[in-house]
Amino acid sequence: MLVCAVLDVALVVVGLAGLAYGGDLLVANASRLAGALGVSPMVIGLTVVAFGTSAPELAASVVAALRGSPELALGNVIGSNIANVGLILGASALMWPLATRWSFVRKEVAFMIGASIAAALLLLDGELSRLDAGLLLVGLVVFLFVSFRGGGMAAPAAPLVAAERTPSSRPALLALAGAGLLALAAHALVTGAVGLAEVWGVSERVIGLTMVAIGTSLPELASSVAAAVRRQGDIVLGNIVGSNVFNLLSVLGIAGVIQPLQADVSALRLDLLVMLAAAVLVAPMAVSGWRVGRREGAFLLVCYLAYVLLVLA
Repeated sequence: MLVCAVLDVALVVVGLAGLAYGGDLLVANASRLAGALGVSPMVIGLTVVAFGTSAPELAASVVAALRGSPELALGNVIGSNIANVGLILGASALMWPLATRWSFVRKEVAFMIGASIAAALLLLDGELSRLDAGLLLVGLVVFLFVSFRGGGMAAPAAPLVAAERTPSSRPALLALAGAGLLALAAHALVTGAVGLAEVWGVSERVIGLTMVAIGTSLPELASSVAAAVRRQGDIVLGNIVGSNVFNLLSVLGIAGVIQPLQADVSALRLDLLVMLAAAVLVAPMAVSGWRVGRREGAFLLVCYLAYVLLVLA
């Protein structure tokens, strides 16, 4: 049993490292391509960066669904959304208060809250059918349309972006390589996580909500902290909100279309409520002085720690 546990831990570590590197490779090159098209920073944060940093969640949840581990797939998405607000937004705000605009709170945060409510309602019957998943994907299309229409195609002012306007196949090839690495790493992560759940005698839900969720959220943490250090509050908030929306609409939608998900709703009820509360908390914090300050960041971190301890208890 000890040997199996060691092997499973090794698979989890290798999988997480592969997801982190693959996600970084994908998002960096996808961002270069988007920059060459003249997309505004807010739209890049809400779409390209958010989708790229959600790629680990997508890979892990799809593999978990195909392997017959729906609680792991759902726990990964729900736990990642909770971690994005509690852990990542909290840590970023502690490093530097994050300023935002009321228009951002009104539209994008409202969309995140709506997507959270929609996903929770669709899961009330204990199943995410292909029809339910299709509805989530329709919501994703609407979100992308609203984001691009609202954000506009702003002409980039940064010299770096201007330099990247020269067409090149290199970013596209590297982005594809990152996507391939994500798939392999996700397989290793899910295999190790399922094995650990069996060895430790805990549910796949707990593993998904904690270890897998935090691990697949590492790209969001890295990119958000880096943006906070550079005092780019819009990028941080756009990344977190966009990632949460993508997790719910894209990750659940794609995973559900590939393989309908069935799970014990009673076990996930608390987690869904916490996810909804985390989404709702962002709006008043941002509206209060139009920023998420260090006090709010500390509050979010404490709440997240309390939630993790409750899940593990």
